[in-house]
Amino acid sequence: MSNIIQNKQEKRAEYRAMFRSNVKNRLLVDKIMMGVVFACVLIAITPLLWILGTLFYGGAEALSWEFLTGEPGAIGEGIPPAIGPAIQGTLIIIGLSSIVGIPIGVMSGIYLAEFGGNWFSKQIRFFTDVFMEFPSIVLGVFAFLLIVLFLGHFSVWAGAFALSLIMFPIIARATEESLKMVPWSIREAGAALGLRKWIVTLRIVLPAAKNGIITGILLSVSRVGGETAPLIMTILGSSQFFSGFDSPMDALPLRIWRFSLQPYDEARLAGWGAALVLVITILAIHIGVRYWFIHKRKKTDMIPRLSKIGV
Repeated sequence: MSNIIQNKQEKRAEYRAMFRSNVKNRLLVDKIMMGVVFACVLIAITPLLWILGTLFYGGAEALSWEFLTGEPGAIGEGIPPAIGPAIQGTLIIIGLSSIVGIPIGVMSGIYLAEFGGNWFSKQIRFFTDVFMEFPSIVLGVFAFLLIVLFLGHFSVWAGAFALSLIMFPIIARATEESLKMVPWSIREAGAALGLRKWIVTLRIVLPAAKNGIITGILLSVSRVGGETAPLIMTILGSSQFFSGFDSPMDALPLRIWRFSLQPYDEARLAGWGAALVLVITILAIHIGVRYWFIHKRKKTDMIPRLSKIGV
C-alpha cells in the first residue's frame, strides 16, 4: 500500500515538474514572439517617422502665413514662392473627385457583396481588381482624350473625373470586404422581421460595416491626394486662385513637381514646404473624418436601429 501511495506521489511530482517546464517554455516563446512583433512594428513605423522628420526638417523653415495664402509669383528673388492656390486647388479637387467616386464605389461594393454571386458580378469584381492596378498616367491620358480634347481646354472636371477613376475601385473593394465581415445572422434577423433586402442592407448592414468603409474611403483620398500625372494631363496647373471649373487650376502635387524642376534654393525650400503641407492636409482629413464618424457620433445598437425603420 505504501508503495502505491509513493508511486502516486512521484507521478504527481513528475506531472508538476512537467507542467512548470511547459509553462516556462510557453512564457519564453510568448516573450520571444512579443519581441518579434514589437520589432516588426518598429521596422514598419521607422520609415514613416523618417519621412515625416525629413519633411519637417526640410520644409518647416518655409512655413509662414504668406507662404500658405499668397500666390507663387516670380521665382529667383530669394524668397520662397507661396502655395495658396495649390492648397485651395488640392482641397477642391479632392472634394469634387470624392463626390463622384465615393457614391459609385460604395454602391458597387454593396452590389458585389449583397446582390452579386452571378456571372456578371464576378466579371465586375475581376475588372475592378484590374482597374485598381492601372497606372495613374493611363487614367490621366484617358481623361485627357475624353474630356479635355472634347471641351478644347483643361478643366477641373477632367481632373476630378481622372481621380474618381482611381478612387472608386479602392472604395468598392473595401466596401465589399467590410460588408462580408458583417455576420449573416443580422441579415437573417432583418428578413425574419419582414424587412426588404435593400432596407436591411442600407439601414442595418451598411452602418455595421461603417469603420471598414471609412477606412477604404480615406485610403482612396490619400491615394488621389498625392497623384501628379493625371493632374498634368487634366488641370495643367495655374499660378492664380480658383477661377472656375472650366479653367486650369493648381494643386499641391503639381506645385511640388514644378518646384523640383527649378534650380533655385528658394524653389527647393518651397517644394519641401509644399510637401509638408500636403502630408499635414491628408493627415488632418484622416483625423477629422475618423473623429467625426467613429468617436463623435453615438453608437446605436440594433434595437433602436430597427425601431427607426418602423418595426
